[in-house]
Amino acid sequence: MHSEDVASRSTEHRDSARESRSGTPQLDAVSLAIIEQLQEDGRRPYAAIGKAVGLSEAAVRQRVQKLLDQGVMQIVAVTDPLTVGFRRQAMVGVHVEGDVETVADALSAMSEVEYVVMTAGSFDVLAEIVCEDDDHLLDVINRRIRALPGVRSTESFVYLKLKKQTYMWGTR
Repeated sequence: MHSEDVASRSTEHRDSARESRSGTPQLDAVSLAIIEQLQEDGRRPYAAIGKAVGLSEAAVRQRVQKLLDQGVMQIVAVTDPLTVGFRRQAMVGVHVEGDVETVADALSAMSEVEYVVMTAGSFDVLAEIVCEDDDHLLDVINRRIRALPGVRSTESFVYLKLKKQTYMWGTR
């Protein structure tokens, strides 16, 4: 995004991240441009980001910290699980009886579960699991997930190969 575009868009929304009525932060054009810069390269220097979006390095640092504090974004190292010792990944579809949020919260608390989504469709919850090996995966599914109150059944989709993993969907 060019700094002229950011400057013109930012005049429409003076506050970098106001909360909407639903409690979700409403981001201005400059904050969105900062996020896009960091999605391209999470290690990009604040000075370079500032130059791209028309802010000082200090202002970018403050904006980034506010976005982190509000939970709008995270800055993390994304790895290929196979290269760091996790040989088995699976997506587990869960059918729930009763309160779906209670089951989703319990799944979210498990260290092996990386991703939890409540869905409409064939499953009530989808959970992505990253494990050391098949025995570890079996233990997580059989002894921990299926043992949760409210879990009626599960279906596992074991990953054979990670073909694409990206978090660069931009902003709207």
